[in-house]
Amino acid sequence: GRPTAEYLSYVLNRITWPGSLYLALIALVPTMALAGFGGANANFPFGGTSILIIVGVGLETVKQIESQLQQRNYEGFLR
Repeated sequence: GRPTAEYLSYVLNRITWPGSLYLALIALVPTMALAGFGGANANFPFGGTSILIIVGVGLETVKQIESQLQQRNYEGFLR
């Protein structure tokens, strides 16, 4: 009903705002670092979005490797 919809909207807003602020901060870190250390003329090959993608792919790769290693050592329920 209506109370459930309002509660879910409230929870969704409480989860979404901090996450979006965190992602915005991560996306701006390379720009702020360049401004602080190298000035506007420094060359930096990756932007904030690229760094997020690289880290995400790296974490997912590690998860898949760990999953494969666990499957190799799994003896099964019926053995």
